[in-house]
Amino acid sequence: MCFKESVFGSCLILIAFACWFNAKSGEAFGTTFGFDIHHRYSDTVKEFLNLDGLPEKGTVDYYTAMAHRDHLLKGRRLATTTTNPPITFFGGNETLQIPSLGFLHYSVVTVGTPPVEYLVALDTGSDLFWLPCDCTNCARSFNVTRGKSVKLNIYSPSTSTTSAPVPCNSTICVRPQRRCSIRLNACAYQEVYLSANTSTTGILVDDVLHLGTDTDPQDPVDAPITLGGAKCNKPLLDFFFFSGFRCGIIQTGDFLEGAAINGLFGLGMDNISVPSILASKGFTSNSFSMCFDPEGVGRIEFGDKGSADQQVTPFNLRQSYPTYNVTVKQIAVEKNVTDIEFSAIFDTGTSFAYLNDPAYSVIAQGVS
Repeated sequence: MCFKESVFGSCLILIAFACWFNAKSGEAFGTTFGFDIHHRYSDTVKEFLNLDGLPEKGTVDYYTAMAHRDHLLKGRRLATTTTNPPITFFGGNETLQIPSLGFLHYSVVTVGTPPVEYLVALDTGSDLFWLPCDCTNCARSFNVTRGKSVKLNIYSPSTSTTSAPVPCNSTICVRPQRRCSIRLNACAYQEVYLSANTSTTGILVDDVLHLGTDTDPQDPVDAPITLGGAKCNKPLLDFFFFSGFRCGIIQTGDFLEGAAINGLFGLGMDNISVPSILASKGFTSNSFSMCFDPEGVGRIEFGDKGSADQQVTPFNLRQSYPTYNVTVKQIAVEKNVTDIEFSAIFDTGTSFAYLNDPAYSVIAQGVS
């Protein structure tokens, strides 16, 4: 099955029918083959795709939808000639949900020169991209199934020719959670997360993130980014009072117990997040998209601005701590619908939904 655009810009669906053969004798039951062409809004396609909400053929709404779609297709075609196409991780845009690693969504990223791969958790609830760095106690592998394991690499600035520590006078170092390591002349950081006693501490370094266009084959895109290196085998106090660390200090809490054991990819709004860096350097527009499949496989793209006719939800921007915060106005538990308004953060780095009253009680009472 394939898709093709008509001369008018509307989408057609082509369904091919080949010859049928007798599997035992190899005798053909037909001597020719061909295919039928059906328009997207035809009754055949509507039945085949089981789509709801398409207008009835021959109605005013039908022709209005046709014209609207043609306009969008032409607009997208013109837009791709003037803006950069979406990009994703080099090697593909696939994301995976891994139950044994905290039910978070993961992807393989490639960093440094020569390039090295890391399996990182994707987190819209934080900004920093960090990797375990120069450590002896960090996880080196994890078991996928019985008898099969995946190797986990450890980042080391000394082995990447494109790596350099972020100096103390950098503008990104002037933040409450970052301070200067005078002895190393490098910007140090500490990030504390929602989960109890979970944090990462280290220094910031500049290096290259290897990306590619979301095409097949990919065109390589090497983007200079800032990331954090977190060491696993030093006590927290050493970080602030001693200079015997190189890349960072420790990971605590869930980062040592099965979640994001090979790094965390912050996708937040701060200027240090990778989407923000890509936009500021002109690689993509300041947007990205993530899709999640019920089976745990999804995809991610940077610079995806969506379509003009899609429904949108505005963010509640808080200047002190900008997050993907949205307003929820209604809760439905089976057929019971309750009008209730509260704000919530969309966070791919959190495995569970956390609700306060009265929203929590509405759901708890509805399922009891």
